[in-house]
Order: sequence, then structure tokens, then C-alpha cells
Amino acid sequence: MTGTNSTPFIRIVLIGCTLLLLSTMRSVAIADTADADTAKLAQNPIASVISVPLQNNTNLNVGPEAGALNVLNVQPVVPLSLSENWNIITRTILPVISSPTVAPQELRTNGIGDTLFTAFLSPARSAGWIWGVGPAIQAPTHSDPSLGNGNWGLGPSFVVLHLEKGSPWLYGVLVNNVWSFSHSGSHSYNNGVMQPFINYNIRNGWYLVSSPIVTVDWKAPGNQQWTVPLGGGVGKIVHWGRVPVNLQLASYYNVASPAEGPNWQIRTQLQLLFPK
Repeated sequence: MTGTNSTPFIRIVLIGCTLLLLSTMRSVAIADTADADTAKLAQNPIASVISVPLQNNTNLNVGPEAGALNVLNVQPVVPLSLSENWNIITRTILPVISSPTVAPQELRTNGIGDTLFTAFLSPARSAGWIWGVGPAIQAPTHSDPSLGNGNWGLGPSFVVLHLEKGSPWLYGVLVNNVWSFSHSGSHSYNNGVMQPFINYNIRNGWYLVSSPIVTVDWKAPGNQQWTVPLGGGVGKIVHWGRVPVNLQLASYYNVASPAEGPNWQIRTQLQLLFPK
């Protein structure tokens, strides 16, 4: 083949390679966008999508023996459509607990803790500022007296967050406070939770996250009320077949905690997502 006759062939090859490269870049961009959208669904606590998060929190140096308190929260989220404009997002948290010993010769206590059920009334729209509000109900489902309280509890819960299509950021805060209202013989309680969350989505389903769980026991003495963690971690969206899975690893240091409370927390999470 002479140099003159090869020119059309070279042009065809170059055009073919260019089209292949553009097609590949478009596929990568579409995959990145899809993973980013899936990550935001996973990060949004009132997204209209069924999900099953399994969140494991290992709290270090707890109690007089400085043991590890492990809490696996099984927390399915199920949305219910009320109308074209309104949803109810139900969120149940069932803790599976392994509690450290309080004396050298004792065994660890393992079992189920008390269940927290929340139902958020929320607008169906999914952009800009989004909010949800509803009741939080604590049920005495513990399998051992040391793992819970015998009283039922009730209180308000709300969440507000900001998310924009095309923006890598998703941030907000979830708050609840629960008071005991029954009288089973257990002590009464008045407990609050505040969970600010901030996520920065990168590429290929990766994201950075900080989502500390701040707790307060209003009935404890003043210097024993608060647990305030600071920290963060990293997450990744992967796929098991057609099921998106949100994986997360983070660590938090408690800048405030009760006496004999934990100083560090290691959090791992596996969240199954079932988009419509």
C-alpha cells in the first residue's frame, strides 16, 4: 500500500479510534453520574427508596475494665407514598449489642437492645432544601435488663438536608428527643440525639463523610450528659449484581463523654439499596 493510497485508511482508523474514545468517555461519565446519584440516595436519610443499612459501631475503652462495646444497628428504611406530593419515610433501628464486663471475672453481655421507630412526613421533591418531621417511638425490646430500659418512650424527630443535582455536596442534620412515659419499674429517661452529616462525592462512587452521633442524657449530672464525637471517613458505592451497595468506614474521637464512656468509635457500614 503506497503512502497516497493509505491516507483514507488512516483517516478511517483515526475517526474510529476517536469515536471509540468518545463512547468510552461517555460511558464512564454516565457510570460516574449514576454512582453519584446512588451515593446521594444512600446519604439521604429520607430518600424515597427502600434500603437496609447494617451499621456497626465499635466503642473502645468502655467501663471500668476499658472494654469494647459493640453495637450493630439493623435499620431498614421503608418509604410510603401518601400522594403525589407527600411521603412517609419509616426508619427502624434495632441494635444488636455486645457489652463489656464490669468486673474481671464476669462474661460479656450479648443480646438485643431497645428498638427506635421513626416515621417522617416529608415532601416528595428531592432537590434543594428537604425536610422531614414525625414521631420517634422507643419500644422495650431488650433481651437483657442491662441492654435497655423497661419503659416505652415517645418524642419528636426531624431532619433537614440540602442536596442539588450536579453538586458533589450533601449535608444536613437529624435530631430527636425521647421521653419515657410508661412505668415498668425501670428508671425514667430523657435522651436526645443529634446527627449532623456532611458528604462530598468524588468520582467512581467514592465519597468523603462525617456523620458523628452526638447524644445527651438530660437526667445525668451536668458533666456526664454529653457524648460528642469528631471525625469522619470514606465510602464507596459498589454493585452486587443489580443491587447497589453502600460501603463505609469511619472513625470518631469523643471530645466529650461521661466517666467510663468510650474515647474512640470505629464505624463500618454495609447498606443495601433497592431503588424503584
